[in-house]
Amino acid sequence: MSKEKVFEELFGQQHIFTQYMRNPENSVIPDNLEPRRMSVYADLVFRNIESFIANSFPVLRQVIHDDKWYTIIRGFIKKHISKTPYFPKLPLEFLNYLEQEQTEIELPEFCFELAHYEWVEVFLSYDPREIPFENVDQDGDLLKGIPVLSPLVQPLIYQWPIHKISLDFIPREKPTQPIYLLVYRDRHYEIGFVELNQIAAKLIEELQKNTDKSGEQILLQIADQLKHSDPNVVIKGGFEVMQNFKNKDILLGT
Repeated sequence: MSKEKVFEELFGQQHIFTQYMRNPENSVIPDNLEPRRMSVYADLVFRNIESFIANSFPVLRQVIHDDKWYTIIRGFIKKHISKTPYFPKLPLEFLNYLEQEQTEIELPEFCFELAHYEWVEVFLSYDPREIPFENVDQDGDLLKGIPVLSPLVQPLIYQWPIHKISLDFIPREKPTQPIYLLVYRDRHYEIGFVELNQIAAKLIEELQKNTDKSGEQILLQIADQLKHSDPNVVIKGGFEVMQNFKNKDILLGT
């Protein structure tokens, strides 16, 4: 038998095998394989993927009933064509499936923002970058110097209070104002978040693009943008926010 024929038959067997793993209820069992063993393999695949996804989206898992959750996971395994073989990137594949392909289960509207938020936490936890403290004065004056923002932060804007959702709190209506959050990873590899008010949200926005302005100049600019009657109030409040950011490794120094 030629090599081409061998590879063709091997590919065919692998295709039948993986199709059964993805959709055991509607697929044939490969020749010469015991049905009981195939059932065990398919169950292991399902359990491993379900467990990994559930651990990556713990709050989402809590607020979706078991039957609906398992239906979603089975649909994900059966239908979704992943663009990566790496397990750490599986949460993004699942998020894409929820947002673009999942139609079996009607989910509450907040679930999509909740899933995105939990994916951001996973993404930052796997980010290979370290916090770059080199060439940073960690004791620098945040008002007089140029504040340095950690690269391991992600500002987010949501319509739902996803940071409060739990089994004890399921929102029924959207708040009238958007929710501003900042997710970050600190030097100890811990993931955290802070809810931002208007000044703090503007501060993060300006810090992300800042290269030459001092902290005080940025806060004066924000006071002007907000048309605040007393810029000193903005500077005082903004400085307290920056100090809090520094304690959390959101700001590194100057």
